[in-house]
Amino acid sequence: MQSLLVSLHPTHLSFLWIALGTFAQRLVAAALILWIGAWIARRVDRWIATRTRIDATLRPIVRDSAVWGVRIIALVGALSQLGVQTASIVAVLGAAGLAIGLALQGTLQNIAAGIMLLLLRPFKVGDYIEGGSGGPVAGTVEEVTLFTTRLTKPDGICEYVPNGVLWSSAIRNFSRNPTRRLDLEVEVSVRDDVNRAIDALRALADADARVLLSPAPQVMVSRFDDSTAVLTVRVWATTDDFWDLRWELSRKLRQALNDAQCSLPLRARELHIVQPR
Repeated sequence: MQSLLVSLHPTHLSFLWIALGTFAQRLVAAALILWIGAWIARRVDRWIATRTRIDATLRPIVRDSAVWGVRIIALVGALSQLGVQTASIVAVLGAAGLAIGLALQGTLQNIAAGIMLLLLRPFKVGDYIEGGSGGPVAGTVEEVTLFTTRLTKPDGICEYVPNGVLWSSAIRNFSRNPTRRLDLEVEVSVRDDVNRAIDALRALADADARVLLSPAPQVMVSRFDDSTAVLTVRVWATTDDFWDLRWELSRKLRQALNDAQCSLPLRARELHIVQPR
């Protein structure tokens, strides 16, 4: 290398040093742009994470989009400092995106489904939902990303569901409406006074402050099975009180019937054997 430099003409040598200096400056500028872009991306990430006004469902998407947008801008700026034409970069990225899109059709379907879920908002973070076409999917929504939705199942297990699975099937949102109807069935013997049993169950429902007055509580005979009368207690409660009220009423129903002197039915069937003549 030293012999090559000695053999060069002084004018050529000066041009070489100038070119190397220019390239070094561009390289330093590109590295500085990347560092500034990474710093801005971290600041944007922290700022969005601390904004309480941004909906919890939209926060992961907004944060990822903003961070990657800053990184891509910084990368394009650094490459332009090195003399790479941005138009060629866009063309290469477009061709690569087309090839990747054809190869990852299922992934792109999940992205499209994630965008639709974020736009139409059939659920939000904190809602308990059921859905899924390939099998039952149920849990509390913890996070919605472009590819998957993270749920926490009732037994505490974390489950990641592809957005396409949720979008392609019916979704039941148990947390959207402020009130829910609760139906409980209880059996009494047909030999007991059914009217007295209905009055006792209605008094039990009226005595609980969590039972809403409108719609009014109902107690009715829903059907007769063998030697039993099946009574249905139908009440309305707020979504937050639903499960506590369900467990409490289920525990008190039997005691209320016992206090009303309505015994637990014993199922009995008559069997007639006919002897052939």
